[in-house]
Amino acid sequence: MSTAISELKASYAFIERNYNIVKRYWAWELVWLVYTVANSLAVSYIGLGFEQLGGGGIDGKYFVLYLAVGTIVWRYLSVIFYWVTDLVGLERWEGTIEYTLMDPITRFFHMLGQTAFSIVYSLVHTGVVLLATMLLFDISLSNANLWGFFLLLIAGSVSFIGISIVGSVLPLLFPERGSQMTHLIIAVLLLVSGVYYPVEVLPGWLQVFSRFSPATYVIDGARATLLDGAPTLSLWPYIWPLLIMGAIAIPMGLRIFHWAERYAKRTGKLHRNG
Repeated sequence: MSTAISELKASYAFIERNYNIVKRYWAWELVWLVYTVANSLAVSYIGLGFEQLGGGGIDGKYFVLYLAVGTIVWRYLSVIFYWVTDLVGLERWEGTIEYTLMDPITRFFHMLGQTAFSIVYSLVHTGVVLLATMLLFDISLSNANLWGFFLLLIAGSVSFIGISIVGSVLPLLFPERGSQMTHLIIAVLLLVSGVYYPVEVLPGWLQVFSRFSPATYVIDGARATLLDGAPTLSLWPYIWPLLIMGAIAIPMGLRIFHWAERYAKRTGKLHRNG
C-alpha cells in the first residue's frame, strides 16, 4: 500500500513539473494557443466559403459546424499525442532524462503523470477553441449533448494515449530526428479519421484503416452529440471500440517503451540531443 502511495506521489510530481514548465514558457504557450484558435477558425471558415462559392445551394452553417467539430476534436487528441510523445525530448531539453529513467518509479506511474497532465492541458485548449468558435460563428449548443461529448473525449484519450506511448519510442531510439518522425503517425491518422470529410469518400482500402483509428470513433460520436444531440446511451457503438483499443494499446505501448528504454541505455542514446 505504501509503495502504491509513493508511486502516486511520484506521478503527481510529473504533473507538477509539467505545469511549472508551462508557466516558465508562458509566452510560447500563449503563441501556441492563439495559433491553435486561428488555425481552427480558418478551417471552419471553409464552410462559409463553400456556401458562397456554391451560390447558396450549400448549408454553410452546417458545414461550419461539421468542420469545427472535427477540428476541435482533432486538436484535443493531437495535443495529447504530442505531450506524451515529447516525453523523451522534454527530458533531454531539461537535462533530466538520465535521472528520470533511472528513477525507481515504474514506467506505468511515470506515464500516468505525463498523460494525466496532457488530458487536462488538452481540455483547456479545447475549451478555449470551442468558446472562440461559438462566439465568432454565433453557434448555439443548447440542443447538444455536452456530457456525451465529454465522455467521448475521455474514452478517446484512453486509446490515443496508447498510440502516443508507442510514438514516444521514436525520440528514444532516434535522438536526432525522432520527435519529427512522430509526425508520420499523426499524418496517417489525420488522413484516415474523417476529420474534415466523411471517411466514406476515401478509397475502400483506406476506409479499412479508418476503422483502426480511435479518432474516427471520437469524431463521429462528437458530431452525433454536438450536431444531432444524440443521447448518451446511444454512444456505446463509438465508446466500446475506444476502450478496447486503449486496453490493447496501453500495455503494448508500455512494453515497447520498456524494450526501447533498455536498448537506449545499452547503446548510449539517452543523453544525445541531436
